[in-house]
Amino acid sequence: MSETVDTIDAEQNDAAPSEATEETAAKGQKSAAVDDDTLVKEGDIAGDYLERLLDLLDYDGDIDLDVEAGRAIVSIDGGEDLEKLVGPRGTVLEALQELTRLAVQQETGSRSRLMLDIAGWRADRREELRELGRSTAQTVIETGERVRLQPMSPFERKVVHDAVAAVDGVRSESEGEDPKRRVVVSPA
Repeated sequence: MSETVDTIDAEQNDAAPSEATEETAAKGQKSAAVDDDTLVKEGDIAGDYLERLLDLLDYDGDIDLDVEAGRAIVSIDGGEDLEKLVGPRGTVLEALQELTRLAVQQETGSRSRLMLDIAGWRADRREELRELGRSTAQTVIETGERVRLQPMSPFERKVVHDAVAAVDGVRSESEGEDPKRRVVVSPA
């Protein structure tokens, strides 16, 4: 979005179109190439923020920081009360992830894509969703009819789409508007 705003601002300031395009391209390359040092810094900021939160709540938990697939991964494990921070179907976890991203953004000035997992919930859910995607794909292959799944979060839909994409003869797409957006699996 910032690239679009930069281009519009440059055009409004009567900059030559080629200058605006070059500037936008350079910024796009810079933002696309987020290095590990930046991601480690994001993880550290997120870890500090979450540690303060756990202290305020008087919850126990060990915070683990990692970098994986171009994104900071922050995990909290080990405390008895952590399930409360996950909430039903991960709703509290999603909210905490967004708050943590905002805390990182406030500190760094740029939007973070960090992923938060608490008590292994996201890892367990990922495996459940992979299996759901594979089994739904098999059902569609066998019946030849499309299947609409229950509404899911963006994280959940992505995992299902990836699982379906690994099966030949089927395709998936999302339909609807959040929070009722769902995956539909169809014959290819």
